Amino acid sequence: MTFYVENETQYQFPFDIEQLTEAVACQVLDTEGCPFEIQVNLLVTDNEGIREYNSQFRQIDKETDVLSFPNVDFEQPGEFQIEEEREADYFDPDSGELILGDIIISVDRVLEQAESYGHSLKREFAFLVAHSMLHLCGYDHMTTEEAAEMEQRQEAALQALGITRDM
Repeated sequence: MTFYVENETQYQFPFDIEQLTEAVACQVLDTEGCPFEIQVNLLVTDNEGIREYNSQFRQIDKETDVLSFPNVDFEQPGEFQIEEEREADYFDPDSGELILGDIIISVDRVLEQAESYGHSLKREFAFLVAHSMLHLCGYDHMTTEEAAEMEQRQEAALQALGITRDM
């Protein structure tokens, strides 16, 4: 699996963001039963940077905590059945890895939300990665039922890694 991680801010987290991203992503993918080696890109930016991406790609001119840009069009969330005619769109021809998508996280929001929710930066960062990975796997939270399912899956992934709210 390949994780490209870029931190375009000056902020240095008190944990290794590459290792944490990989651990959380792998846990989500294992739980979802992903049969492929994957590629995921993660960009850590600030509120101004994520606001620009949100405005450019979603036409929403405000900052947010995390953005997810899935590369795969899932018919059903978490069902990794890629049609042969779509393989060229989804797989890296050099590595053979499934290009799952891109994640953008605002360091400013990680800091704000960790303090607001009373848990660690590591827990907040891991939560946002898990949330975004589920989006990359085709999940959404447009309905109450979808939101509840995503919440359960996020918490299960973090629990499996021992990343709890009291951290």
